[in-house]
Amino acid sequence: MELNYVKSGAGYPVIILHGLFGMLDNWKSITRSLEEKFTVYLIDQRNHGKSPHLPEHSYQLMADDLNHFFIQQQIASAHIIGHSMGGKTAMQFALQHPQKVDKLVVVDMGIKRYNGGHDSIFDALRALDLTSIHSRKDAEKEMAEKVVDITVQQFLLKNLTRETNGNYSWKFNLEALSANYDNEILAPIKISEKYSGEVLFVRGGKSNYILNKDWDTIQHVFPNAVLNTVKDSGHWVHAEKPEELLKILFAFFS
Repeated sequence: MELNYVKSGAGYPVIILHGLFGMLDNWKSITRSLEEKFTVYLIDQRNHGKSPHLPEHSYQLMADDLNHFFIQQQIASAHIIGHSMGGKTAMQFALQHPQKVDKLVVVDMGIKRYNGGHDSIFDALRALDLTSIHSRKDAEKEMAEKVVDITVQQFLLKNLTRETNGNYSWKFNLEALSANYDNEILAPIKISEKYSGEVLFVRGGKSNYILNKDWDTIQHVFPNAVLNTVKDSGHWVHAEKPEELLKILFAFFS
């Protein structure tokens, strides 16, 4: 697996993993500050961005992809930041390769199975007839009929790309993500033993991904974990409150 990535900065390595329907570009604003002190690797996970699109999609596979990336780049250990789906990938990797993780940051994601919430998005993406779209405005108009939230609309449409033949396509593998959503993407991480390293969980104050009642279970698996809540932020903490998140990250990494 040859994952697409962008490397910048100099210093101790920091690897950043995006969430579902995302790509490495989502974290570029955060990277501009981090790269002043660290070597930052922004990665497209499988079935997203410019990384390979394959039928299989699971946290075990994505953790394996990340381990292969460490070997390819000759990275002995690194700090890892994972958001949402990327957070579960990062946790799975840390549990299986603890010696390769210095400090782990999980942004708005728990270890449990989730009940869904993306069905309307999948429906909207499937309903968008890419063969009939002649401009990005056409896509925006059609997407607005299914997805009311403008922020979500724009987030999804960042994945729309125009091929050399003029046709539009998605940067993510919609078929694979849809097929693996219920059984794999919503699934809990696989726990064989505890991870004793330092872990920072960051949640949005307006998000319900990490509830107070989840914390005891999280700390059982990650006994040295701490929790930081960013007020007035939803699930996309890095986009909604970047300055607050950066302060938290620099304090944790120092």
